[in-house]
Amino acid sequence: MEKQLFSPAELARYSRHLAMPEFNIEGQKKLKAASVLVIGAGGLGSPSLLYLTAAGVGHIGIVDFDTVDDSNLQRQVLYTVDDIGQSKALTARDRLLKLNPHIKITVHQEAFTRKNALEIIKDYDVVADGTDNFPTRYLVNDACVLSEKVNVYASIFRFEGQVAVFNGQLADGSRGPNYRDLFPDPPPPGMVPSCAEGGVLGVLPGIIGAMQANEVIKIITGVGEPLIGRLFLFDAASFTTRVLKVPKNPSTKITELIDYDQFCGIGINEPRAVQTISVQAFETLRKSGDDYQLIDVREPYEYDIVNIAGTLIPLGNILAEYTKIDRTKKVVIHCRTGKRSADAIRTLEDKFGFNNLFNLEGGVNKYAEEVDHTLSTY
Repeated sequence: MEKQLFSPAELARYSRHLAMPEFNIEGQKKLKAASVLVIGAGGLGSPSLLYLTAAGVGHIGIVDFDTVDDSNLQRQVLYTVDDIGQSKALTARDRLLKLNPHIKITVHQEAFTRKNALEIIKDYDVVADGTDNFPTRYLVNDACVLSEKVNVYASIFRFEGQVAVFNGQLADGSRGPNYRDLFPDPPPPGMVPSCAEGGVLGVLPGIIGAMQANEVIKIITGVGEPLIGRLFLFDAASFTTRVLKVPKNPSTKITELIDYDQFCGIGINEPRAVQTISVQAFETLRKSGDDYQLIDVREPYEYDIVNIAGTLIPLGNILAEYTKIDRTKKVVIHCRTGKRSADAIRTLEDKFGFNNLFNLEGGVNKYAEEVDHTLSTY
């Protein structure tokens, strides 16, 4: 006698799927037999993982090596304040198994690199790319092409989101367009800011991540028409959508995994170095009684979150307000992590010839982590 595939508890859980004529028990069987790798358990991964788990995908893999930060909680709905500082992948696994104990979850608590990508991907049917940087997006795409896996892609920025199905299998057995057919070359380094730098509407990852999960479910079950050869664009601000056709590019050739940082220009033509001061040396300076000036180039809302009593001159105003900066004593300039303050220093040196500016290494976050533990990070 054939072993019953679903327990009574599972049949009750998935009853709304089973009631759909287009889906029914056959679609649920396909979900239970499927394996999906979700790369990134952050903004996109959180809703995607929740819905794939709830839907009953039999085996889910999670790739993430990051820990939960309080700034994640605005959009990464898998986590709570109790999880701050904990592994995202392990926390996600524990929470998802509480949502659906009838599935298997494998954690890959490591960076996704060209050394391990093919080995990790080989055990999964479909890959959901929830990453937020170009080197990893190209790596995920190329690994999927070489492994003949479907890549369900999603991305978010400010009010805008994108979803597509890359390398999807067509009716004739061939594969549809991949990410390189749409974006043959990455943008120049620094051209597209990260979500940390440019921001993202908190609900947007939920909207786009759910759409990503929807495409994964369609691929697995064969229900509906997946976004193969199409790019879905969503603007949350205007609540408008567009769907663009993505043709295959005959010149796109992927034969091996490459150095994706080099391909995306990471580390090449880095901006020139500036003078720096460590957070420990800065604390010594603060206590020494020596005269110095502290400039904060963050935005006013960031200053309200946490500050170390610097003079606030947002980076966008630095050229207009440069006369507020003293030329006669040591000036320490800081931001959240040190990037914007370094940019400010290079601008001031190039435009106005300053030579007394020092960048606070790691910014106010590192100062809070290593010197003044009463301050918050974000």
